Amino acid sequence: MSASAVRSVDRRILELASKLTESSNSSDPVLLLTLRDILTSAEPGSKELQELKEDSYSYGLVQYCVLVLKQDYSRVDGGWTTAAGLADVLSKCCVGLDPKNDADDFYSNLLPSAALNMLVLGRRIQARFVRSVKDEESAELLRCFRLVMDSLCWLFSGYVQLVELVFRQEHFLQLLMTDDVESGTAVMSVLQALLRANSSVLHQIPEETLHPILDELVYKLSASSNPVTGSSASRSLLLMVESSPCIVQTMDMRYKGLRSLLSKQWAGKGFDRDLNRLLDILYSSSYQKQELQRLHRAACVIQAVWRGFQIRKRMRKLPGAVTSLQRSFRAKRHQEMKQQKRRKEEEELRERLKLQRLRAMREFREKQLALLEIVHAGQMDKHMRDTREMSALVIQKHWKGHRHRRRFLLQKQTLKQYKAAVTIQRAALRFLKKRRRIRESLSPWRKHQELPDEERLRLQQKVDAHLQLHPAQQMSVEQSQELHSTVQDKLGQFLLTRKQQQRTEQRREALLAQLNTDISMLMGAPSLRDATEKDVDFFTSRSVPVALKAKQCHSTMLKRSRWPWWKKLSDEFVEEDEAFLGDIPDLEHGIIFIAGSKQP
Repeated sequence: MSASAVRSVDRRILELASKLTESSNSSDPVLLLTLRDILTSAEPGSKELQELKEDSYSYGLVQYCVLVLKQDYSRVDGGWTTAAGLADVLSKCCVGLDPKNDADDFYSNLLPSAALNMLVLGRRIQARFVRSVKDEESAELLRCFRLVMDSLCWLFSGYVQLVELVFRQEHFLQLLMTDDVESGTAVMSVLQALLRANSSVLHQIPEETLHPILDELVYKLSASSNPVTGSSASRSLLLMVESSPCIVQTMDMRYKGLRSLLSKQWAGKGFDRDLNRLLDILYSSSYQKQELQRLHRAACVIQAVWRGFQIRKRMRKLPGAVTSLQRSFRAKRHQEMKQQKRRKEEEELRERLKLQRLRAMREFREKQLALLEIVHAGQMDKHMRDTREMSALVIQKHWKGHRHRRRFLLQKQTLKQYKAAVTIQRAALRFLKKRRRIRESLSPWRKHQELPDEERLRLQQKVDAHLQLHPAQQMSVEQSQELHSTVQDKLGQFLLTRKQQQRTEQRREALLAQLNTDISMLMGAPSLRDATEKDVDFFTSRSVPVALKAKQCHSTMLKRSRWPWWKKLSDEFVEEDEAFLGDIPDLEHGIIFIAGSKQP
């Protein structure tokens, strides 16, 4: 944190934060109450008050208030009065605060936690208030309870999104389910404040959460005779039915005698205005329900008359429908009989053909027997030999056909492997050609080309003419020595460069040897069905260029698999990117795989 940011923080906030870090846990709530004096020192709505709230949040005082609010205050200095004051301080710190940092945590975690802790604190104070016997203690607990409820109302009035959270909490229903008049009235005032802050929240609350609240309000009207309880409960019901018309129908269905109870028991008790408005809404809903029932009965009568008319009209058309049905049935039966007759004829034809084949076979056998009777006994061996040779020829013909078909399948697999090897060789040669072209374009040296005699003579004449026009100046000994040393340096640099080129050429020859070895291994590779783990190890390369090439091919295949169908219709070869080849780093000679070398 910079020095300017430290100076902009209020000194009292800094002192309070330092005291909290050094004090014990039992005195933390009392120290946090000093935030009330710090906040009341600034004018409401001023920029100074906003800065004080932001400083309190940035130094974790607001978060600590939420955390401290959950503890038991029966052994803390000030007791539950301190807890109620701390709830008041927390609500004043949160309302109007819009932190610039950690805004999501403030709205999603801190505010719901603050509302929940206030509800829990209210339940604790309410339980002690109900059990208290002394008048002074009861009055103090009631004041603390009302202060906590007021703080809760002030909190969700500033943040409307907390209204639904409070409604859904079971602690709020437990606060409402009390027989005490003062605390129950305070809770019903919170309910009324919730409905005024966000009247549309009843549409978002499920029925299993809303019905227990309605049951408790109706129970208070039926079981209590106190005008204060009756006034608060009736005003709460009035706000609920005005906020959501669906609740009126729910009340008519769940509470049949509610209208008579309100008109007989609570008429003339001092809150007739709210009571009459509630009764008018309930009676108007009942009238609307009766009107809907009357309209429903009228619609049923109209539907019955219309359906009777439709049935009578259909009965008048029934003879024609029967005739049409009979016609369609007879046509279908005629079609089935025709199909049955056709199937029968086909079966008869099949049996006839079978008999003809059997008769022809029998006649052929009889002819063979007749020929055997005609053949001379001395020619019988020759006849049997000819018959066996003919049978052997037929068997050989079928066997050779089967063998050639199976060999063709094996040759097809070998041809596929050969095509794969040719494709790999073509890709490797294209890769080497591209690398050679890139290297030649980047290399500053060019191979010396032999010049023809005419070109050499023309260049020599041009050089002689230039020397005549620009004769060389006489150089001194020192200049000659300096020029000689410069030439020696350049010659040494050239020799070093030539050595590097020789190393590059050796590396290239090693890479070509490796490619030749890989090609020969691929040509003599076994099929996948006969491959073993040893064969797989032979094809495992430790060459970084091959690994980079495989990685690029894998990336290309993944891209092609994610292409749309129309883009996969062309079978063009996907050329590798020139930029990818230019980004390949220079490889050390030691990591290139050379066939026959010892594995690392």
